Amino acid sequence: MKNVILVVDDDKTNLALAQKILGAQYRIAAAISGATALKYLENHRPDLILLDINMPGMDGFEVMERLRANVATESIPVIFLTADNLAETEIKCFQMGALDFVGKPFVPDILLSRVSKTIELDQYRHNLENMVNTQAEKITENARRLGMIQESVIIGMANLIESRDGSTGKHVKNTQTYVKMIADELYARGLFREELTPDYIQDLCKAAPLHDVGKIKISDAILQKPGRLTQEEFETMKLHTTHSRQIIKTIIGDIEDEHYVHMVEDIAMYHHERYDGTGYPTGLTAENIPLSARIMAVADVFDALYEERCYKPPVRPIERIMQIMSEGRGTQFDPVILDVFMELLPQLKELLHICPENPDNN
Repeated sequence: MKNVILVVDDDKTNLALAQKILGAQYRIAAAISGATALKYLENHRPDLILLDINMPGMDGFEVMERLRANVATESIPVIFLTADNLAETEIKCFQMGALDFVGKPFVPDILLSRVSKTIELDQYRHNLENMVNTQAEKITENARRLGMIQESVIIGMANLIESRDGSTGKHVKNTQTYVKMIADELYARGLFREELTPDYIQDLCKAAPLHDVGKIKISDAILQKPGRLTQEEFETMKLHTTHSRQIIKTIIGDIEDEHYVHMVEDIAMYHHERYDGTGYPTGLTAENIPLSARIMAVADVFDALYEERCYKPPVRPIERIMQIMSEGRGTQFDPVILDVFMELLPQLKELLHICPENPDNN
């Protein structure tokens, strides 16, 4: 199929001459004015526009401005036509975005050559853009798949670690869910706005499963002990926070972006810190504790109370859990985060399928 060229010129003799020179190789559409050309372009997309500069009413430069201001026409290649051979005119043509400049009266071989090369160049550009877009889509898809694989490996590894203390990996999924609920609600209320962005929340939820990865270095005798830990055993258990930071640097430090790795380290290292500074491993206080870890602390304790563990039965009803946690407001937990979490009680009941008519599940 022949390429279509729109010739815009107020001189019918020039339109006829362009048809005679180009008609054997191209399909020619003619417009006697700028307004006529723009009307034609509402329903057609030519492969090239030959645009006269000096026309009454709307000159070529104004037509060009309108072409470039319209998404549907901005990429159509344009060659300006004019009898004005001044250097200033030629410079302005290229500044306006024309790909070439042809003087009048037309020299057939020159017009044919420049039209042919311009169309060829535009087709090459179009093919290159398609190739780049296709490759970009493939890279994006590969990155998405790789991200899914990495996330599956991370969650799988976290589940394996958690299963050693009898939680069968449920704790990983639960805490990730609670973390997202808290973060989304904080964001919706405009709290911690400087830190809490959509990207931050995405990284936070992705990081949450690794909060206890350091437990892999804690012996089964301690993790699976059915009773209360001795002071010495508890000191050993506390080391899982610092073990976590070392493990995270080793396993994901070189394959994930720096911001995400830093967040995972913060969550794993500091989610046992307390707002009043009596937590571990470093005794950070208040907002010196990273926001991610303060959110994780609330989610972690709630799930630890709600679910059964080898060393304790589950706490029921859920209102009792909220009461217990409220006693740690401003001492164990960030008061703002805890208040928001407690107001999520209806959503938590719905999530956990807790019905008022079924007190055994409450």
